[in-house]
Amino acid sequence: MQMNMPMNHGWQLMQDGIVFAEFNHQGGPRGGNEFVVPNWWMGMASREMPRGRLTLTGMFSLDPATVGKDGYREILQVGEAIDGRPLIDRQHPHDVFMQLGAIWRIPLTASTGFTVAGGPVGEPALGPVAFMHRASAADNPTAPLGHHTFDSTHIAFGVVTAAVDRGPFVVEGSVFNGREPDENRWDFDFGRLDSVSGRVWFRPNDEWELQASSGRLEKPEELEAGNIVRSTLSASWTRKNGAAISSMTAGYGRNNTDHGARNAFFVEGARHVELNTVYTRFEAVQIETALLQTDVVVTGPEADVKDPVMAFTVGGVRDILSVRGFEGGLGADVTFYDVPDTLQPIYHPHPVSFHVFFRLRPPAGSMGRMWNMRMSQPMAGHQMP
Repeated sequence: MQMNMPMNHGWQLMQDGIVFAEFNHQGGPRGGNEFVVPNWWMGMASREMPRGRLTLTGMFSLDPATVGKDGYREILQVGEAIDGRPLIDRQHPHDVFMQLGAIWRIPLTASTGFTVAGGPVGEPALGPVAFMHRASAADNPTAPLGHHTFDSTHIAFGVVTAAVDRGPFVVEGSVFNGREPDENRWDFDFGRLDSVSGRVWFRPNDEWELQASSGRLEKPEELEAGNIVRSTLSASWTRKNGAAISSMTAGYGRNNTDHGARNAFFVEGARHVELNTVYTRFEAVQIETALLQTDVVVTGPEADVKDPVMAFTVGGVRDILSVRGFEGGLGADVTFYDVPDTLQPIYHPHPVSFHVFFRLRPPAGSMGRMWNMRMSQPMAGHQMP
């Protein structure tokens, strides 16, 4: 969403968020059943100043209480650690503090602006828009399997970003703390700004947005030594026709590590018409085979083995209530997996998972939802004084 804010001197407010109260069934021998409530809320206050526009953002989650320290079940997912061991077949919860940032954009000419953004918690210029903010994934309750190849840095405890926008192009660069958050989700995990990234956006019109980015993450994993060079490409398309919204995103990501490269690809889409939304996602992800087989970090030749996993999700939501702007809907989805031969004995060749959930969103306000937004996004609508 491009923020075409009118010129005025008052504060303009936006909010967005979501709560999924869901029954989660993960198929196969490594799966199981549970009831969890993933959630997040984000607020933004923006004000035109004598020179530029100031925007303050905050994003929070009660996942540590409603999902649990070890997150929710998701077979074949890997990322972060708990109790000194890798977190396997689960998606980690979000931290309470997901973003605390400030953004200042100064117009340089009628078509050019300079933005500086930063804060104790935020997202660097790396990867596509984080999955929970993408219009193409807004109703999907599950993180992508390739989350740690694309957008896991959306919670960095310490980040500073500078950007120059001119016409359809935006060029950004960030310095940030590249370490993944630890298992204590209620505090801050500050560290040195030891990692760097750069990103280029191209937005030829109001519907299309393309990005290319790369970053060097300094020792991001708690249990794995070494650095990661992450590179991503993505393209997203969103069209709004009255109350109907259609959106698609495709992305390719690559993590170059000390023990080889891991690649991931996804394409996802959503279509919202009146009270109904349908969504889908396809992923092809190279996973660390020995890590899933042993539940421990391995070294040597075994660490170099990567096998492809494919997952296809299709789901839908029906809005059933609207009270004072709150939107509630009932939804369900199913995910089909294709598992490599090496992992079939412990996962099954084609496990099937599903969710049944109630989704609740807060009032959107007159400016709409904060879909397709990133922390350092230039706020348009400025005029030269």
